[in-house]
Amino acid sequence: MLPLIRKGTVALGVVASLVALPATAEADTAWTPDLSVIDSDDVNVRHDGHALRLRDNRTGPAALDGAVASGQLLLAPKDLPEPVNRVSAQVSGAGTVEVRAHLGGTAWTEWHPAGQVLPASSKRIQVRVVLSTAPGGASPAVSSVRLTGEQVAQRRVAAAAAQTYRIYATREGLVGGTTANGHVITTRDHFVALPSRRGLSANNAGEYSVRVCTTSGSRCEYAPVWDVGPWNTRDDYWNPSSVRQMWTNLPQGKPEAQAAYQDGYNGGKDEFGRTVANPAGIDLADGTFWDGLRLTDNSWVNVTYLWTGSGPKGVVRTNGTPLNVRSSASTSAGIVGLAANYANVVVECHVRGQTVTGTYGTSDLWNRIGPGHFVPDVYLYTGSDNPVAPAC
Repeated sequence: MLPLIRKGTVALGVVASLVALPATAEADTAWTPDLSVIDSDDVNVRHDGHALRLRDNRTGPAALDGAVASGQLLLAPKDLPEPVNRVSAQVSGAGTVEVRAHLGGTAWTEWHPAGQVLPASSKRIQVRVVLSTAPGGASPAVSSVRLTGEQVAQRRVAAAAAQTYRIYATREGLVGGTTANGHVITTRDHFVALPSRRGLSANNAGEYSVRVCTTSGSRCEYAPVWDVGPWNTRDDYWNPSSVRQMWTNLPQGKPEAQAAYQDGYNGGKDEFGRTVANPAGIDLADGTFWDGLRLTDNSWVNVTYLWTGSGPKGVVRTNGTPLNVRSSASTSAGIVGLAANYANVVVECHVRGQTVTGTYGTSDLWNRIGPGHFVPDVYLYTGSDNPVAPAC
């Protein structure tokens, strides 16, 4: 039996009401990160001894098909002496600094530009530096970043259901290409791309995951967000206009590409000035497209952005292959979809069913992760050997 060591769970939510928190003077939470340390979490960047630069001025997220050259330096999480909910950045050079706050376990807020008030306060903060330019253009360079955290009045998150929208999906393909988080795409891969870096997971992680289902609901897949696209890079359309990064006059849940294609919005063009050829708001890797949903062509799907909802979470951990999602708590029950390795899923409730041996030992505990969707607990990293949600 493998050790039963699991990650913690956390409840997430969406903006509900303004909470009167005292604004404070700048806290003793300032630091200057080392930009010269490049490791496996970083994508298409190098340090020349003086500044952080793009390694290749022609390379960008696979799903954007050469529209932009970009890379990112993902800094290690920073533990601060007191909670903060805003991190400001003084940048020497041309680059974008983005910040997120840890919510516990594997859960984080979305990424936000430095200087914005984060949705939650935390003592653990993570920062990334994003470089981008026109393909083949001059490489942007950042020589230093000075970060300062503080606690200011904020909007508190409250328990809520995850957002679900009907979105047009296209097949990404591009086997051998590199995603925005550094993953090299394999044959029949399992991940998705969304047109905003705000919900981009780290490589081999799934802190931002979706449930994508056929419109009939007959097949679903739970998959991590590993790439940026299609069409745009700053279109977090699942968010309300009060926090949406671009295209704030569009309805929540409507991608800019859909509005451009169907309604001629923005002259029918994306943020790069390209004429939008389809209304896609999500790209599906081949395995998600063919095996998870059993699609044969681009199609409308229902997408649930799992990190926008509340409830205990579990991380799918297998030997690399997707986990079968069953219609009941038995390996003989019908398969209604897949859960990709590293996907973060919401544990709605639990049942006792067939005994199964998996990554975390042997147990008869099963978790319901969606309507009529059951997986064995021994394949979920939840933080406990016991149920983390009520009985179904």
